[in-house]
Amino acid sequence: MESDRTLSALGNEYNPDILRAADEPHSAQEFSEMLDIPIATCYRRIEELTAAGLLELHDRVLSDEHRRTNVYRREVDEIVVRFESDDYTVSVTERPEVKNKLDDVWRKIAQD
Repeated sequence: MESDRTLSALGNEYNPDILRAADEPHSAQEFSEMLDIPIATCYRRIEELTAAGLLELHDRVLSDEHRRTNVYRREVDEIVVRFESDDYTVSVTERPEVKNKLDDVWRKIAQD
């Protein structure tokens, strides 16, 4: 993951809110409604976070209108930025694949 791109993505309005909400998979429309973000802005922010490696396309689900909709979930558990005298470092802890799979299993059990 590129430190400059990560830090840049975190600095844009709405991106930290989307990342916090993306612990569970959501569509752009759901993020927009939950976080009161204009839908066009939400799509741009999702694209930016995905390009930075912070958000991932989790699945394509069937919407209530019977259309395929992308749902996104964050790829990271933690981001730490350390500022030093002349520089900074960005440490990213990615979500383990095991955690993603366990989340999916529990969600499926809860729905049944």
